[in-house]
Amino acid sequence: MGKVSYMKLKGSQNLRQRLLLSTLASTPILIEDIRADATWPGLLPHEVSFLRLLETISDDCHVEINETGTKLKYKPGIVMGGGYLEHDCGLSRSIGYFLEPLIVLGLFGKKPLSIKLKGITNDPKDPSVDTFRSTTLPLLKRFGVPSEGLELKIESRGVAPKGGGEVTLSVPIVHNSLKAVTWTDEAGAQAGNSPGYGISLVAETTSGCFISVDTTNSYARGDNDDNEMDVDEKKELMPPEEVGEQIASLLLGEIEQGGVIDSSHQGLLFLLCALCPQDVSKIRVGKLVPYGIETLRNIRDFLGVKFVIKPDPTTGTVMLKCIGCGLTNFIRSFILLSRTFSVW
Repeated sequence: MGKVSYMKLKGSQNLRQRLLLSTLASTPILIEDIRADATWPGLLPHEVSFLRLLETISDDCHVEINETGTKLKYKPGIVMGGGYLEHDCGLSRSIGYFLEPLIVLGLFGKKPLSIKLKGITNDPKDPSVDTFRSTTLPLLKRFGVPSEGLELKIESRGVAPKGGGEVTLSVPIVHNSLKAVTWTDEAGAQAGNSPGYGISLVAETTSGCFISVDTTNSYARGDNDDNEMDVDEKKELMPPEEVGEQIASLLLGEIEQGGVIDSSHQGLLFLLCALCPQDVSKIRVGKLVPYGIETLRNIRDFLGVKFVIKPDPTTGTVMLKCIGCGLTNFIRSFILLSRTFSVW
């Protein structure tokens, strides 16, 4: 075997997305100085859990972490997919943190993916499982992902700090590649182990766009990076009336910004456009949020795809165009080719 060439990166920012793009582009990466100067240096529990998830769905994936957790070597393997898989997401971040990259990777696997995820289903830090079911999955269908086999089943719910939630994600494979889009017409035990509740609001526009927001009202985890469950259950939860007003205001704010998706889905939308065939995709979003901007930079670095960005002053929205990198499900294509030339 030849020497492995690694793309060298620094810092902890967008670690999850870098690992996703590294896998899609088959590019090994070396990340140094991961929270090197922090009180609790190195990888956080949910980041380690995500690496273990990549190992679960992949073959020949290699992960190497130094003793302090401040240096990571990741050599992506082949995304195998498959059924009856399970992963405990832990309690450091919710299941929503793992769903977005998992859905994209599942599309380019060798076999359709079916995996049970355990942990927190509703949390203010990440999109809830309800948002993924009501808004994210319909978004995938715009890119030619078949409806059959695309499902997120919520078996039970769980909020912080003790979780107890469980969902089953099913993702079909794309037989060749995604479909470029032009999408600019604007016109979202059953109770788990901790007390709490949440609201997920979805607005559907006249042109079939879904805009969603969600919130969770529960006893929060502590902000310590060491993942200790520093929870004060004597503290009163926010009154339901205030939660309702807050989430309604957020939804109205997303609608006012315009665009075909809400701000939490910008990163996924940009990534799907970049993975399309070498055809033009054209989309409209509201104000670019930091996560969306970082996604555009990572797409440029890993996939070599650049977006043309043009603000529309008449509506306050932003138009983006790109030519996709043409990523194909080469594993599936190789299998079909092998069958074609088999000698019996």
